[in-house]
Amino acid sequence: MRFSTLIKYPADWMTGANADNSVVLTSRIRLARNLRDEPFPGWATREQRAATLEELRPAVEGLAPMKDGFSQTLSDLSSVQKQVLVERHLISREHAARGDGSAAVIERRQMYSLMLNEEDHLRMQAIRPGLELREAYEGLSALDDELAQALPYAFDPKLGYLTTCPTNLGTGLRASAMLHLPGLVLSDQIGQVLQAVNKIGLAVRGIYGEGTESLGNLYQISNQSTLGESEDTIIRRLERVISQVAEHERNAREKLLEDDPDMVADKIGRAYGVLRHAWVIDSKEALNHVSLLRLGSDLGFFTNDTMRLADALLMDIQPAHLQLHSGRKLSPEERDAIRAEIIRSRLHSLPPPDIRPTTRNGDNPNTPETSGDA
Repeated sequence: MRFSTLIKYPADWMTGANADNSVVLTSRIRLARNLRDEPFPGWATREQRAATLEELRPAVEGLAPMKDGFSQTLSDLSSVQKQVLVERHLISREHAARGDGSAAVIERRQMYSLMLNEEDHLRMQAIRPGLELREAYEGLSALDDELAQALPYAFDPKLGYLTTCPTNLGTGLRASAMLHLPGLVLSDQIGQVLQAVNKIGLAVRGIYGEGTESLGNLYQISNQSTLGESEDTIIRRLERVISQVAEHERNAREKLLEDDPDMVADKIGRAYGVLRHAWVIDSKEALNHVSLLRLGSDLGFFTNDTMRLADALLMDIQPAHLQLHSGRKLSPEERDAIRAEIIRSRLHSLPPPDIRPTTRNGDNPNTPETSGDA
């Protein structure tokens, strides 16, 4: 599969197809594995990485879901193409920085992505829409079992799977979910909720994982420990916490609409106005406004399909996607102008938010107002 074919259409998990993704956008499972008796990628010579890749790549490409998939060495991808894969969460920023001896193998629907010679010899991930951590794990575990028959994994009976970073020892599993939390942000509850999540041993990161900031009110929650716990225990705890955070978010949205409907309507209306008419807009501002568009769709201010439109925009207005769309390298100023142009085009037929009294307090707008003297 060619790169252009891979990114021509968004994956189901990008648009929330057949899933409730109003709060939990995506679930992701990642497994780290290494080959026995081979130096970890960071300590290997170029020749050793190349030899390891020759062993890994045929086994990965031979997996049934990878039939007709995308397989490419990173040295054969341009910097923009690699950044597009990062923006789509198909490879990591660390992997994108690598070249010789590294490769990416991606299933055509982009549900499975395997990074070869990243920090570990093999990092494989599954992504699904909504809160489907268990489904993602079961699918990826089946691929892992198949690869274990073909590859000599580095495994210790006491420590479990051996990994470059000690924090990944044991199961080698990282489970995470991406959550959209504008209600908690607008109600100033986000700090205490995230602090509570951190206290129970889970990590909260930005849109692209460790070391990145939250943009568009998007937060990634994941496990931190992998040693001494089973995969089932890790997933069950994360499912429970994410469900609780999602419930807090839903309650916050309802309370905001009940206590301060004018503020909610104003923010959503302003976001719509800016996105529909801006001629220059940077990435951070655009993501924050698209976040409010997404919130407006969930609260009934827009038609149901607006959620999918917003989800597609979250991806398509990222810097590398804009440069790929334009077919050339863009300056920051050019990106801001093209981003605004794409947003205006996508929202051209989207009606203004429906901010009638029925939306906020249940009154019938068609009933004439009467005074007590009538």
